[in-house]
Amino acid sequence: MSLAKKTVPFQGTKEQEERLLEMIRAHKDQKGALMPVLQQAQDIYGYLPIEVQKIISDEMQIPMEKIYGVATFYSQFALQPKGKYRISVCLGTACYVKGSGKIYEKIQDTLHIQGGECTLDGKFSLEACRCVGACGLAPVMMINDEVYGRLTPDDVQGILDKYE
Repeated sequence: MSLAKKTVPFQGTKEQEERLLEMIRAHKDQKGALMPVLQQAQDIYGYLPIEVQKIISDEMQIPMEKIYGVATFYSQFALQPKGKYRISVCLGTACYVKGSGKIYEKIQDTLHIQGGECTLDGKFSLEACRCVGACGLAPVMMINDEVYGRLTPDDVQGILDKYE
């Protein structure tokens, strides 16, 4: 299996780009504007694809390396799109010792994505997390705000089918 992340093709609209450019113009000459610009750009697009980072770089005259460095340093920023259904599998201690690692692997195998990726149709994205506060239900996963507990790998397909 390839270690390269699958990427969903960038599908930004002209309206989004116009909003981005307008927002950059409003902040361009302010000291320390990069963080708010990145935050608002992510609000516009849902994530920070390389195409958006390039526009910010060009318009603000900030090197791409700096923009990428900030975007990858802070966990609030996402470089990959999130799916309509965001799957989060708890890999905290209680869940992990009860088998959440196998659930995480089953989801990866079923959806043909790795952690941090989104399915090409944009339906599902997958991430690992640390403790969702439902240790009594271990192992646990969430799809958006819905919590699923006391899981086995055999439960995964039936749960995903509910979202098809």
